[in-house]
Amino acid sequence: MKIIPKMSLLFMLIIIYSCKKENEINLNSQPPIIENEKPFQKNLDSINKVKADSLAQIKKDSVNQLKEKLRKKKKFRITEGMAYIAWPMKVSDSLRKVFYKTYSRKDIYDIAALNRVDTDNLSKRDTIIVPKELKENFIDYSPFPFYTDVLIDVPKFIIFSYPIQAYAVYENGTLIKWGPTNMGKKATQTPRGLFFTNWRGRKVKSTSNDEWILNWNFNISNFGGVGFHQYALPGYPASHSCLRLLDADAQFLYNWCDQWILKDSNTQIAKGTPVIVYGDYAFGKKGIWNELVKDPNITTITLEQLNNEIESHVPEILKQQQIRLDYLKAKNETSEITVKTDSLSIN
Repeated sequence: MKIIPKMSLLFMLIIIYSCKKENEINLNSQPPIIENEKPFQKNLDSINKVKADSLAQIKKDSVNQLKEKLRKKKKFRITEGMAYIAWPMKVSDSLRKVFYKTYSRKDIYDIAALNRVDTDNLSKRDTIIVPKELKENFIDYSPFPFYTDVLIDVPKFIIFSYPIQAYAVYENGTLIKWGPTNMGKKATQTPRGLFFTNWRGRKVKSTSNDEWILNWNFNISNFGGVGFHQYALPGYPASHSCLRLLDADAQFLYNWCDQWILKDSNTQIAKGTPVIVYGDYAFGKKGIWNELVKDPNITTITLEQLNNEIESHVPEILKQQQIRLDYLKAKNETSEITVKTDSLSIN
């Protein structure tokens, strides 16, 4: 057995006592102050805020995605108004097929005309307006008044409206025909004012482009190179100042309008049929007829509006009409009438 010296034993007892005392002090003392407690709390608040913002953004994104889905889905639905419905065409292949199976060939022709397009361009439109009540006679869809006494003494008269891209034909104040037109685009607008038909040509080559064949062309401004004729109707002003028409409409006017009367190639004796072009178009926007679903009267031209466009021109119309009648009466024949033929300088 090993014997520990007294001095060593004493030294060990002192160390044990000191350790015990130190532990008692540590156990009874206050918890130490952590210097970084406040910054740590700020960081925690920031993390919680970021989480909250992220959740809010996720929720917002989800709502926006839902709205977008509904918006896209809405394109594929037929929207119904009081007198018209909006029928998706270009965006929905299935609805386009249903459309052509639902309506007759005549109905489709009329619907295309109401949308200011020809049948070839109808399916190219995003959405088309379709009347809920199909009428037997297209004239019954007319946005123009059926009668105006301002024209009672005018046997033949045509008016073209830029705002609604449509024309109307009157005989002694009674509407006999109306239809769609696509007039001059923004860069080459159709001039406004009073004109008279002059020369006509069954097939005319445009001097702007030899490939442009203008069928049933009737010129209204010889020097300006403006006339109405058959050409593609895309559903908005697209021409180089001319007034585009459906083939049947152009053919009707070609045979219905009067040509000017010339003494020789340089001397005019009498003018032809009076034509008025009026109004402004909201270029860059869809034509107002696309809003017929919301407002079935948005394209309607009131009698007051029509008369306001006509009345100031009536004296000149009657004057030129009398000159023509006097000449024809004096001649008592039309065989000596000569017509100047030419091609348009501008399509």
